[in-house]
Amino acid sequence: MTSTVNGILLVDKEKGPTSHDIVDRVRRLFSVKQVGHSGTLDPFATGLLVIGVGKATRLLEYLQHDTKVYKVKFKLGVITDTFDITGQVMEENPVEVSEIEILEAVKSFVGTYKQVPPAYSAKKYQGKKLYELAREGKIINLPPREVTIYDIYDIKIALPYVEFTTKVSSGTYIRSLCMDIGYKLGCGATAVELRRISVGKFSVDDAINIPKIDRNENVDEIREKAIRSLIPIEQVLDFPKVEVNNVERIFNGVQPTVNDIIEIEDFEKDDLIQIYFQGKLIALAKAERSSSFINTLKKQSRNERIAKLIKVFKESTM
Repeated sequence: MTSTVNGILLVDKEKGPTSHDIVDRVRRLFSVKQVGHSGTLDPFATGLLVIGVGKATRLLEYLQHDTKVYKVKFKLGVITDTFDITGQVMEENPVEVSEIEILEAVKSFVGTYKQVPPAYSAKKYQGKKLYELAREGKIINLPPREVTIYDIYDIKIALPYVEFTTKVSSGTYIRSLCMDIGYKLGCGATAVELRRISVGKFSVDDAINIPKIDRNENVDEIREKAIRSLIPIEQVLDFPKVEVNNVERIFNGVQPTVNDIIEIEDFEKDDLIQIYFQGKLIALAKAERSSSFINTLKKQSRNERIAKLIKVFKESTM
């Protein structure tokens, strides 16, 4: 297997391994060094990991800010140091709240609020992950950050447990959300089950499992299934597209001009755009003119520069 393997792989992570463990499995499966993910999942969590392979790793930064949907189950009356069931129990409190109070508390978090990241998380402080510092006995309390809870639905209550599905902004910690709900109810809470079911337009329904390769005899079968499941880089981003007539100019770093254009979709100045040649994504660029203005320039036969190249995917078309 060579580094010509490129694309986005949707993986359904099981409980236990870290996100890095899954990246390492994919790296070994394809024998490719360039592998990364668009957002961490806690070891106790399951669900969708968006994995970039080969040149697709260069697209991951554009997926990190996508909205995410989670299913979570938490237990009221228990507080742990990690805000989930894997941590050390710090407090146990009686749960003396009604279902109506729980529903009101849960729904009150729909909207934007300032959330404190858990001390045991993959978020970094001075270049080191918080959970690494926590394991060294250094608990870093970061300032709250603004997050948005777009929706909370399918709420189920079976005291002391509560379940719901939620759509949230990037950077939202579901463990912290559960804990905040518990604090509002006066008894605390800790997450016991967490599953990510979507990231942007990608769903866990389309994901595959990647087992530990060294313990599985069907490596070739797993690899072939993974290759068939790879999403081409042309299907990953939703930025407006510009079709050009000369690939070599782009590959040589020449900034695109009006005369390079065959077809364009609508966009505004400063928008990110995808540059295509014969149906293949060859570059990402920042528009220096709006599409309507470019059309005017074309009518006037003014061959001006229209965008600044950000990333060129030369090997993706080889």
